Amino acid sequence: MAQTNYEKYFVKKPVYEVIPTEEVKGRLPSMTVMSNDLVPECNTYIEIGWVFDMPHPSTHIYEHIHDYDEIVIHMGTDPDNREELGAEIEFMLGGQPLTINKTSAVFVPKGVKHGPLTWKSCSRPHIEMAIMIGAGTLAQADPGGHREKGKEK
Repeated sequence: MAQTNYEKYFVKKPVYEVIPTEEVKGRLPSMTVMSNDLVPECNTYIEIGWVFDMPHPSTHIYEHIHDYDEIVIHMGTDPDNREELGAEIEFMLGGQPLTINKTSAVFVPKGVKHGPLTWKSCSRPHIEMAIMIGAGTLAQADPGGHREKGKEK
């Protein structure tokens, strides 16, 4: 019986393929940590962004829609108070404003418009993670939302 080499499922180095449509101060470009390009059998796209200061412009993720379900996580980085986000973000979901100021997750069903996201304040670094269930590539996860790698300004 042949043994499976599970090393193929281990992403040792993220890729930096998400290129914002505009320069955003206060955050680093997102890292793709899982995709079909990284693990061919995986059909989930995961990107992680680090917000380290008040983003400028404060709105830089605009209204958009996906053909896949998405989970958006905002996670605080204070080890003594893990639920404290250190920011306040207005997240529009289906036209309804949600206020995010604690470590939390938002489920966005496919076909539901969401965004813009607007940072109202930022007092400490935090993590933003997007998980696209069933979308295996950046093109599927973010159609038209970012510049293509190699086509930067």
